[in-house]
Amino acid sequence: MTSAFASWSDFFAMGGYAFYVWLAVVMTLIPLVALVLHTALQHRAILRGVAQQNAREARMRAVQTQQEAA
Repeated sequence: MTSAFASWSDFFAMGGYAFYVWLAVVMTLIPLVALVLHTALQHRAILRGVAQQNAREARMRAVQTQQEAA
């Protein structure tokens, strides 16, 4: 089996279509990277919100217990 390109420079030149090929690669990778970053940030925000909600509920239970004891 032979390689489609004779050298690395031929590979990067993509037979004269390098601009279009590498532009397509970049335009594909940018949204994918953005999606991964957005997902990770949203995941952290959701976990932070759940922790805040749990803390809020615990404070409310503590106050309610104090009021019932008084």
